[in-house]
Order: sequence, then structure tokens, then C-alpha cells
Amino acid sequence: MFQTSCVYMEVSLMFLASSAKPIDDNLKNWVDEIEAQSLSLSVLAARQFRYSLRQTPVEINIKEPRQFNVLEEFIIRAAIEFKPPPTENELASVLGLDSVFIQTTTATLRLLQTLSATSPITVTPEGRLFYEKGSVPQPPYPVQLNAITDPLSDKITFQSESLNETVINLPDLADFITIDNTITDISVLPLEEIQKSIQASGLALHMPEEGKIVTSCKIVASTQKIWRKISLFVIFDALEDKLSIQIRSGKQILESASNWLELLHTEGKISLQALCELPTEIINFEREAILKQKNTEIEARLENIRQKALENPAKFSNKVDNSIVVGEAIQLRDGQISQAFSEVLNSAKSQVLIYSPWVNQTVVNEKFLTMLQKLANRRVWILIGHGIARRQEDEDKPIPPEVEKKLRAIKTPDGLPSVQVFWLGDSHVKEVIVDKEIHLCGSHNWLSYRGNYLPRGESVYKVTIPHQVQEAYEFLANRFQNHAQKLWENALENRDYKLAVESLYVWGALNMEDIALKEIQQNNWLELLPVWLNLALQGLRSKNIQADSAIFKTALSLLNQVSIEEITLQLQQGWRKVVGAIATNNPQTAFNLLSDEVWAQFIRLNIVQDKDSPKDFILQHR
Repeated sequence: MFQTSCVYMEVSLMFLASSAKPIDDNLKNWVDEIEAQSLSLSVLAARQFRYSLRQTPVEINIKEPRQFNVLEEFIIRAAIEFKPPPTENELASVLGLDSVFIQTTTATLRLLQTLSATSPITVTPEGRLFYEKGSVPQPPYPVQLNAITDPLSDKITFQSESLNETVINLPDLADFITIDNTITDISVLPLEEIQKSIQASGLALHMPEEGKIVTSCKIVASTQKIWRKISLFVIFDALEDKLSIQIRSGKQILESASNWLELLHTEGKISLQALCELPTEIINFEREAILKQKNTEIEARLENIRQKALENPAKFSNKVDNSIVVGEAIQLRDGQISQAFSEVLNSAKSQVLIYSPWVNQTVVNEKFLTMLQKLANRRVWILIGHGIARRQEDEDKPIPPEVEKKLRAIKTPDGLPSVQVFWLGDSHVKEVIVDKEIHLCGSHNWLSYRGNYLPRGESVYKVTIPHQVQEAYEFLANRFQNHAQKLWENALENRDYKLAVESLYVWGALNMEDIALKEIQQNNWLELLPVWLNLALQGLRSKNIQADSAIFKTALSLLNQVSIEEITLQLQQGWRKVVGAIATNNPQTAFNLLSDEVWAQFIRLNIVQDKDSPKDFILQHR
């Protein structure tokens, strides 16, 4: 009775803490969205603030090129090629022209800073640059812009439209945190930095490769303070046992501001009690309650599996039945386990997920690697997670580098990494899920056991009950998805192509090609489209993606953003293969995708030839 009362009291306190969470009413929907992303996420606090931007009206001057005329070309060429360079009179004599024509033209070229002011005729470095492109600069012209200084992102951006002043009745973030405005004042910022900021702002005003150059920048009016609204979320991740702070502007996560606040919190320079009325005691209480709840959910899932196994007792010899009976939970012991593991892996048609706290060379031997390669030859994706410590550097038995290298070397016939292995950490679960149909779980270390030479009293459950397999899959797949998201965020921050490709491969293995395409589109990283097409091709061939999936129309709609200079052989071949794979079983679906607009883009990007027709193209690539 006493124990029951304690449990009731503990649950009551947990719900009391949850109801008392400092969450602004107009952020509750966003809180629900965040927590819906993963079962492991819980928002402990959500509050809105205002903070100020600085808007400074500026005027920039832009110099653009024009094609030079015949006389200008000859003068510049003579100045470059003649040794020594000629004077105006010498050049006029060579050409048989009145020196006035030469002097007038050189005067114009000097005004355009193509020629130096000295004699003989000398081409400036800028003049040489323009000459290589067959042009000369025109007189600069002014453009009015607004320089926006954002202390949270620590960036200066430029835009044509001015921000409107608005009254925002919210607490000022600066009253709780010292926001150091470390951004250099626009008036003393070097021109090179201004040029880079204009380029990063997406304005087609500074394009050196086309000869369009910003030559100067000056302030034309006083700086204004513009208030903006931001949202702060305190989030606890039960899987990572980690508290994080997230800053959002609308739905956009401000990564640098979030990282900065987390650092300040870690260093003890800000108080969550003051910032969002969240005392340390409540954080600790919530953490313990959430972790206990999550662990209870996992244990409940495993206990449910054990009970199902007891309800379906089976007599096993040392040989395991190859047949799969839908809706069973069967207990396996000792020597039966490794045989079942091999047979279940060999049955895989499209996907294998494995979590093993440790990985060693005893298990990942040549025989095991050969089996994985056979799966790769059938284009099966294999995701392996490992790690038991909370931090990777704290692992007592990390994966041997040579083992990881051999696993990562396993490729599909198309060259995709069939096996992807990652440290996820902080978990002692031992699970295998194949094709979302079979779940192996128990006390057996799948990738680090010492073989079945001696009985060790281990037991494993082989589960084919659909909803239990689905629960296990969602739990494990979510860990891999979180890893992919972190890789992607790091890739975006550093514009790291290799990291971005790794995250795409994980999404591909999880059949999340739609998420991969969405991220490519939203972040305008079209360089990754050939990689995505390879993922889509594997999805089509393994029938994990339907030929009439909407993602193909979305991907085709991005073609008009690809320039002729950006087109690659991989992108051209990728679309040919994808359309061919669709046409193999669904020629009409492929034909429907090739609308007049899409076909025009195919011709523009040399994916097809002018003489081709959609019908002939489909017949050719089926």
C-alpha cells in the first residue's frame, strides 16, 4: 500500500511539474510540433522575447562591363603585347590614324580605369581582367540598399527593401543577456567584406565572374533600431540525456544564436530561472521523470515481447525453422541465436537496422563481411549503430578503425555505401530489425559476442508481430534520423559537401528520400541533386519508392534553377537512369512526367538532344 501511494505521489508530481511548465500560450502549437518530431524530446520551457536589429541605409556603386569596340581592343592588345608598350602617337602612326582618335579613346579607357594615367600606354590589372573577358567597364552607377546588422546571428546582410518599424510588447532579451555587438561598424568595414556580405545576401549586385563589381559603399542616412520577435525553447532529449536551448525566428532555427546561448548556459553566465522562470530543481525533476518514463516504455515493450513468447512456446532443436510465422514472438537461446541472426540477415530484401553496443573483429570477420556484401549486391541498405558511453571519447571498447573501414567499403552495384556505421552511444539495447518485418532483441551482443563455442545463458526474442516490430523500428530509426539531422546541420554550417552526402545516404537508407529532397530544395544546395537521384534510383529498383511519387515532380521543378555551367555528367546520367527506371514498369507515368516544360529543361541542360522526343527517349532508356 505504501509503495502504491509513493508511485501515485511521484506520478502526480510529474504531472504537476508538466502543468507548471513556463510555456507561452501562443507557442503551445510549436511545442507540440517539436515534441512530435521524436518520442525522446520534451520541451521544458517556451518563451517569446524581442531583440533589436540595426538598419543602416547605404549607397553602393556598381561597375559593369560592356563589349569593347575594335579600336579599344587594338589599343589594349597593343599595350599588352608590344615590347616596349607604345605611346599614343606611335600607335596612331602604326594604324595610320590621326592621333586625336587614339588620344580620345585612351582618355576614355583611363576614365574607366582600364589604362593607367602614365605614358606609354599601360593596362591596369583591372583592365587585364576585363580584357580577358572581351569587355571594358562602364562608368559606375549607384544602388540604394539597407544594411541589416543582426547581433544574434553576428552577421550583416543587405536587402533592397527597408524593414518596417513595429511595436512589440515583449520582454527585451538584452535585459536578461548581455548581447555584445561585436560586428564591425558598417562605416569602417573593408570593401571586400561588404562585397562578400552582398553576395551572401543573394543579391545579384556583386558578381565578379561576370565582371559586375561593387566598387564603393557609403552611409546615406542614420541607423534605425528595428525590433524583432524571437522564441526561446528549452528542450530535453531523453535519448541523449541532454538539455539544449533553441532560438527561433518564426519557424527558422537560428543555429548560431542557439549555440551561443547554450555556451553561455554551460559557462553559468545565464540563468534559466531568470530567463524563462525555469529553476534547476524543476529541470532535474523533469529530467528524472522523463528518463524514467522513457525507460519504462522500453521495458514495457520488451516485457510485452517476453509475454508473447511465453504465450507461444516452441520446441527448438539446434536447427532453426526458416519459415516466418506472422504474429509470433519466439524465444531463442544460445546456439540458436547466431544461426537465426544469419538467416534473418540473409532474408533481407531492402533494409537492415542493427544496434550493438560494441563491434569487434571476432564477429565482423571475412565470413560476415562476405554476407553483408551479398546483401549489398541485392541493393540492401544496412545501418549499424553502436556505443554504450554517453560520450564517444569515453568508450572503453571503441570500434576498431580497420573494422569500420571494412564495413564502410561495402558498396552496392551502383557504388552507393550499402553499410553505414555510426557511433550513437548511450544505449545498451541490442536489436536487429529487417525490412520492418522481423525484430530480434534480447541480451545477445550482435556484433561483439565471442561466437557460440560455449553456452552463455543468453536469450533473444524473434518477433514478427507487426505493431511491435513497428514500435521497435520507429524507436531505432529515430536515432539514425537524429544522427542524419545533426550531420546535415553541421554540413550546412560549414558548407561541407562530404558531410551533406553522408546525411543524404542515411535518409536514403531510412526511405526518407522526400526529407532529403526537401532539405536540398530549402537550402538551395543543388550540387547534391546527383546524389539524391542515385538514392531515388535505388528506391525505385527496390520498390521502396513508387513510380508516381510526387517527389519526382518536385525534383524536376528544380531543373530551371540549374545553369548550363552547373550541369554535370552525373546529373544528366542520373535523370536518364531515373526516368528509365520509372519507364521500365510504368512507361505512361514516365511520359506524364516529361511535360513540355520539363522536356525544354532536359534539352537546355543536354540531358536529351534536340532531335529526341519524349516517346523515343523513354523507349531508349527503358
